[in-house]
Amino acid sequence: MATQESGQQQPGTGRGRRAVLGAALLGAGAAAVGLPGVARADERHGPGHGHGHGYESLPKPTVVAHRGASGYRPEHTLGSYQLALDMGAHVIEQDVVPTKDGHLVCRHENDITGTTDVAARPEFASRKTTKSVDGANLTGWFTEDFTLAELKTLRAKERIPGTRRHNTLYDGRWDIPTLEEVFEWAEKEGRRRGRQIWLHIETKHPTYFRRLGLGLEEPLARLLRRYGRHKKNSPNFLQSFEPGSIQRLAKLVAAPRVVLLSSANSRPWDFVEAGDPRTVADLIKPEGLAWLARFAQGIGPTLDLIIPKKADGSLGTPTTLVEDAHEADLILHPYTMRNENTFLPANFRKGTDPAAYGDAFGAFKAYFETGIDGIFSDNPDTALLAAADFAKD
Repeated sequence: MATQESGQQQPGTGRGRRAVLGAALLGAGAAAVGLPGVARADERHGPGHGHGHGYESLPKPTVVAHRGASGYRPEHTLGSYQLALDMGAHVIEQDVVPTKDGHLVCRHENDITGTTDVAARPEFASRKTTKSVDGANLTGWFTEDFTLAELKTLRAKERIPGTRRHNTLYDGRWDIPTLEEVFEWAEKEGRRRGRQIWLHIETKHPTYFRRLGLGLEEPLARLLRRYGRHKKNSPNFLQSFEPGSIQRLAKLVAAPRVVLLSSANSRPWDFVEAGDPRTVADLIKPEGLAWLARFAQGIGPTLDLIIPKKADGSLGTPTTLVEDAHEADLILHPYTMRNENTFLPANFRKGTDPAAYGDAFGAFKAYFETGIDGIFSDNPDTALLAAADFAKD
């Protein structure tokens, strides 16, 4: 997911953070190991449990583990995905970008400078370059300049170590997973748990990569078909910030699709390239939502499109987007909730340390009250506890 994030310092005392994590794990996550707490998604019944087939069977609110359990492990690693699953997340997200030789790997961006040890690898020093990606000039190392074999020599690391310094304990522990490896992992875990493992797969910068001859949709569709995840009720969502990518996927596979939506005044990059003047503000109007519903089953708006913030950073009055999207038969999985003060609305922060945990439960409740169908979170255990609290109200 494309979001703006801070590099603030982590709380100074580990004890407070362990207490929060311990309480959370003894709730949502503990169920995964048989301890008292919130039941796993496959065990939950009654209020809040989804009905029907495919994504309609998911619990509501659906908890989507954003890049895995990225609040606790380096993002987009098998370690992050595994922890999210063990915590009980209903769906686990992957962002995919291509390698030089056309393999799909799981990274939030093709710029791997901040999420791997590539900058410390002298054999790749000459690969550092400056590129324009969707209008932004970036200097670093990029997946499309590496073969898969070369990428596999790199090790993943925490992307925002200033904010999540505890996560740096796991720097170097995992490599960059391919999407095929994630499918294999999901199949293995599905057999072990006796249920389907849901994924949320995003095509990153698809127009940019298509211009390089590295189109994302066709290899993604081939992998989906190979693993039987291409059907209408398959246990995965396909998502993109570019509606054109979702339209292309709609012609290739029947799996459920979601259009991601950034700030109201922004334009999808494929619109920019095609000269389409529409902005996100146009797409969230009833006529825009009706157009999206022709080829998508849902939207993934930034949370500010659900509840805008006031000038002081606190939550304002909810918009009509949830009601309007539901009227168009679209589900909503907005992004992204995180526990740290720096990412929370101002009225849910605690203390002055930007990296300390704030009142995440209060913020979750405010968003759930709007009627959203699910939410992306870096902290799936916290999100699951909040969802369980909401179901009781």
